[in-house]
Amino acid sequence: MPSDSTRDLDRFVATAIQMVDLARPILMRWFRSGLAAEAKADASPVTMADRECEEVLRSHVQRCFPDHGLIGEEHGNDRDGASHVWVIDPIDGTKAFVSGRPLFGTLVALIRDGEPVLGIIDCPAVGDRWIGVEGRPSTHNGSPCRARPCAELGDALMYSTSPYMFEGDDAAAYERLRSRVRYPLFGGDCHSYGLVASGWVDLVVEAQLKVYDWTALVPVARGAGAVSSVAAASSRVN
Repeated sequence: MPSDSTRDLDRFVATAIQMVDLARPILMRWFRSGLAAEAKADASPVTMADRECEEVLRSHVQRCFPDHGLIGEEHGNDRDGASHVWVIDPIDGTKAFVSGRPLFGTLVALIRDGEPVLGIIDCPAVGDRWIGVEGRPSTHNGSPCRARPCAELGDALMYSTSPYMFEGDDAAAYERLRSRVRYPLFGGDCHSYGLVASGWVDLVVEAQLKVYDWTALVPVARGAGAVSSVAAASSRVN
């Protein structure tokens, strides 16, 4: 399929930046406020902050690009068969958010004909923002970033949000990997992927990810010269 023009891609990037700029004050208003979390059907937590933030971001997309589709964690899919579909995770790391840990983030992505072409990882409580765009170097807070080389698994610093996300055969495979890296580290959610893109850590391994958890990470990883575990497993949205 034909690529977007540079002008179109610039408009999409500007819109994505506007979206995370809108998300930041909403999330920081609720962060460490004593906000309670509810359990969704899959037992994962959700808060008023998740819902409010996604509503604002969806409305912004609909104003800017009414013919584009939307996939959001909290409010479902709309026109998800369109050639361009925005994917929104208002709070990646809701457990961190409700427990006062600052390494949560907003994920915004754009897929074109099933392929992620734009992604932002925005972590407002620590002031970190990574942007990945098809055909361009990824950036961290406006400056180009690059994953570092790591030739030996025994030298790798590896993050996982939790070892308890791995079950069955995945748990056994994870344990084999964990035993071979230099440092197995835990927590971080989407922030850990940004650390890979900036060359601070070498590997992130996760399980049970849904489309809104990983889509924004793929362009950031690619533009930094890295391949994240989610990108290797499934780089297309079907």
